[in-house]
Amino acid sequence: MKKCSLTYLLLSLLASEVGMSEITTVKDDGITIREQVAKAADGAEVTLPMGEYHFFPSSSPKMNFYVSNHDQQKDIPVGLPIVNKKKLTLDAQGSTFIFHGKMQPVLVLDSEKVQLRNFTIRYAAPFYVEGKITKIAEGKTTLEIPTKLFSWKVENGKFRILREDGEAGVNMALAFESDGPMVPRDGNGDMGWTDSAEQVDRQHVRFDTDAGKKGLKVGQILVLRNGMRPHPAVLLYRAKDTRLVKIIFSDSQGMGLLAQRSENVTILGGGCVRAPGRLHTVSADATHFSNCRGKIFIKGALYEGMMDDAINVHSTCLSIEKVESPTSFIAKYMHPQSIGLEVFEKGEKVQFIRGKTLENLRPEEWGIVDNAEMLDPTHVRVTLEKPLPESIGEGDAVENASWYPSVQFINNTVRHNRARGALFNTPMPVLVKGNKFFRSHGSAILLAGDAQGWYESGGCRDVKIVHNIFDHNLTAGYQFTDAVIAICPVVRDLGNQKERYHRNIVISDNKFLTHRVPILSMQSVENITFSNNKVRWDDKFFSRGNGQAVLIKGPGPESKNIQDNL
Repeated sequence: MKKCSLTYLLLSLLASEVGMSEITTVKDDGITIREQVAKAADGAEVTLPMGEYHFFPSSSPKMNFYVSNHDQQKDIPVGLPIVNKKKLTLDAQGSTFIFHGKMQPVLVLDSEKVQLRNFTIRYAAPFYVEGKITKIAEGKTTLEIPTKLFSWKVENGKFRILREDGEAGVNMALAFESDGPMVPRDGNGDMGWTDSAEQVDRQHVRFDTDAGKKGLKVGQILVLRNGMRPHPAVLLYRAKDTRLVKIIFSDSQGMGLLAQRSENVTILGGGCVRAPGRLHTVSADATHFSNCRGKIFIKGALYEGMMDDAINVHSTCLSIEKVESPTSFIAKYMHPQSIGLEVFEKGEKVQFIRGKTLENLRPEEWGIVDNAEMLDPTHVRVTLEKPLPESIGEGDAVENASWYPSVQFINNTVRHNRARGALFNTPMPVLVKGNKFFRSHGSAILLAGDAQGWYESGGCRDVKIVHNIFDHNLTAGYQFTDAVIAICPVVRDLGNQKERYHRNIVISDNKFLTHRVPILSMQSVENITFSNNKVRWDDKFFSRGNGQAVLIKGPGPESKNIQDNL
């Protein structure tokens, strides 16, 4: 038997304690699998017999890299690194890869034509706890928490999640119906939740929070969690022509798949699928594409129980902090979870964005990078071949116009998730076809963009949303999600905007089965077509939008043609 991590052995010894799941010692398979992958020649296929394979941080190589939209870490244990490989296929034939503690499970770095096939990723000890409400009384809520599935304790009046890398508190909760959907809520779906608690017996904990005042009732399921987001399950970094075939994410403290500065990603089947007895899957987006290019193709996947979107595609724009000369400026990475990445390299195109109005300059006004120098993780000095446009200066923003992807999101199922079903920010063609969006807590589809907050950008120029089924989405409220399909870039000075941020949107031949919520909301959009859609209304859940089917915020398109098609 190979050596196990000390933390895991300690958990094993404590497994019989009240509130802890039953854990047995297992061997570390990561060493052997990493050796097989490292020795594989270009064009090789590594095939694993179907089974369970365990990966431990103690034996995993430590690496340092920045990860978009996650908490930045140092000395990251990587369970399965695939680095500098060409035409490598890893086929696990239906296996489950189980990861222990806080680590980056899978990394594909500086590689081409890597295929990952036929395996499920999960963690040995979940980063959250699920419990059924069994009693609400006297301002307190009692949860029944399965000890075979979740590890926890109550100590000094505080509830703690027990993990292989230590303990964690809880400060938020999400509510699910016992049969799977999230509980409809008149307000935001996220709820603050106290860690003040007392243990009733082996599987019951009484919390000092009144679930009744939050509109909840006995029999519903709460997911207790916190906002930490250290690692995605799979990270693609400077990877080209990557394929994921029947890869399932049943658990992740971060996103499922995060692709950054990568080109051509294909996903066939798989997705985020709930493990037996659990309702939560990944703690953020199922798939997330930051500063990618080429073609993103996702077909036939199931995405359920995520805390955020099934797919999120965007560029990252940086704020111009200081203009040093006519051809040189210092740009700042504005969000702490999106720092350190090489947004610009020599010879690449620069799109300029007016900070207040979010207007993009035309291609003939774009810049070309002569040099990009990282000054620190949050600042880069960019030198251009030609001077900056006269209308651009400090407070405006820049993004890389050489890295925009097209997207095809086809025949997928998105259900029972928080936030949104899909989010797109790219000027390249986007096709959303033949999908079923069922009970997304927020909007089914969002076209966003901003030069503040997340600084996620990429104005849409060609979006087709066709032949989809939208089944009772928007059952709670979230930022930017005020309609089943929301077009909502954040523009600080919309009144002075002369060119709209999004354009050329076609929404046709879809079916909307919906309670009384807006079908479409629009801000800073032009040339939108809404035609041949079928809408069936009911009063199943909370109404929103004062009975309006279409919301237009600020200057924008006329709604008569759209209203006539509802």
